[in-house]
Amino acid sequence: MKKLYVGNLPWSTSEADLQAMFDEYGDVESCALILDRETGRSRGFGFVELDDEGADKAMSELNGKDIDGRALRVNEAQDKPRRSGGGGGGGGGGDRW
Repeated sequence: MKKLYVGNLPWSTSEADLQAMFDEYGDVESCALILDRETGRSRGFGFVELDDEGADKAMSELNGKDIDGRALRVNEAQDKPRRSGGGGGGGGGGDRW
């Protein structure tokens, strides 16, 4: 199973549109269009999980494809490093030690 990052999506793209785009490449395990918290509108990117073979084929065929005048970016998603919470210490420059 691979998780793909899908970027530069047209603002009009819905989560159903995103899933339909990848359905032809394999069984979509999950699909998420990222929305702005304040407005609820698409932020122009999302994530799709599907089997390795389908993911590889989708990346090669969809990356750079023109959708409504926008060239899609499709690549394997990188794990986002976890942010440490708490706001104290962390090497921000003024360590007192």
